Amino acid sequence: MSGLLDLLNSPMGKQIVSGVAGQTNQPENKTADVLSMALPILMGAMKRNASTNDGAAGLLNALNSKHDGSILNDLGGLFGGGVNKEVLDDGAGILGHILGNRQPQVENALSRKSGMDAGSIAQILKVAAPILLGFLGKQTRQQQVSSPDAMSGLLGGLLGGGSNANKQQSLIESLLDSDGDGSYIDDLAGMVLQGGGRKKSGLGGLLGGLFGK
Repeated sequence: MSGLLDLLNSPMGKQIVSGVAGQTNQPENKTADVLSMALPILMGAMKRNASTNDGAAGLLNALNSKHDGSILNDLGGLFGGGVNKEVLDDGAGILGHILGNRQPQVENALSRKSGMDAGSIAQILKVAAPILLGFLGKQTRQQQVSSPDAMSGLLGGLLGGGSNANKQQSLIESLLDSDGDGSYIDDLAGMVLQGGGRKKSGLGGLLGGLFGK
């Protein structure tokens, strides 16, 4: 199964990093670091939303309609001259849906971890969200996922993306909601912001391991 690791390390991934970096006027290496942290967070948020039948059905419907993977077919056109307002507005809507009112916490956490300003982080996430849904839409078709029940397995497999996928997935799940209250975004922000503290090897260390950093 093609995971997020495969996407970021592929020629398409390099084109995405380059395009997003150009959109935000940020160095490609920093942009790649932010995406390597942000994409699993967004995927994890989608997986949580898809843990209910209604959430999974809503995601599947979006992937079968608007987010069918076609955005990946012309990345040169997507980034050429700057990403258009329609795509950015779509990204903002996706982020609002999956992160809700905790979106600023995620942006600030990623800003602290990466050293990039929160405004640029917000722009990166707006561009990354429609691309990520396009990637999911493509995977949904390739793997013939046609029922809400199969969505969680697809998302979990994509999050793993390695030989220790099951172990890594369980670690991500436990770290994203370390106190078991279902509010994983709060735990995420706390762990990333505590990069210099006792949880230094927590989420950041895990994602670093996942993406070969």
